[in-house]
Amino acid sequence: MKKHGRIYVEARENVEKDKEYTVSEAIKLVKSLSKRKFDETVEVAVNLNIDTTKGDQQVRSSFVLPNGTGKTKKILVVTKTSQEDAKAAGADYVGDVDMIEKIEKENWFDFDVIIATPDMMASLGKLGKVLGPKGLMPNPKTGTVTTNVKEAIENVKKGMIEFKADSYGNVHSIIGKVSFTEKALEENLVAFIRNLIKIKPSGVKGIFIKNISISSTMGPGIKIDKNSFDN
Repeated sequence: MKKHGRIYVEARENVEKDKEYTVSEAIKLVKSLSKRKFDETVEVAVNLNIDTTKGDQQVRSSFVLPNGTGKTKKILVVTKTSQEDAKAAGADYVGDVDMIEKIEKENWFDFDVIIATPDMMASLGKLGKVLGPKGLMPNPKTGTVTTNVKEAIENVKKGMIEFKADSYGNVHSIIGKVSFTEKALEENLVAFIRNLIKIKPSGVKGIFIKNISISSTMGPGIKIDKNSFDN
């Protein structure tokens, strides 16, 4: 069994194990329990009622948080047709085959997200076994394969997050930093959950969201009452 440090144990003692908190209560609590010397990330975990073995119940998308993520992401754009647009929009790295070769030959990963135009996907696909496990493979569902490179870069800079349900039906995402105001974190969390509800797969019958919890990077999970997100 994993042993936790003193700070975690003390924080966990302040969380009622079986209680489902309201959104505002949970946000207040996660902020108050963060005692680390760095600005922890606030994360949300959602357990969905989906059968991940079925193609019509896959959950994968992207979403721009209204108050951003609190993180600056390095952006690599792989394109032959929109390089000037990418540079003008503020991409950190821009290229085509040369960038793909740099990743392949130099094991280079000094970036956080790849945006690609459709014409480059056949070449990028060869790196699927490398990029896939790192969550870096561009995908149309997340808006990172597009002909509108400028808009995609702007969305990443605004605070776009990408998420995908794992084999157990769990979706994980960041919703900001502990240093954010309670209002900013609450707005991000509510917007994320409502967006998730909007993309409920048509093949899912009955309840979609089973459980929701939030935590700081090194803090305990805090369960949230699903009814807190009703309009």
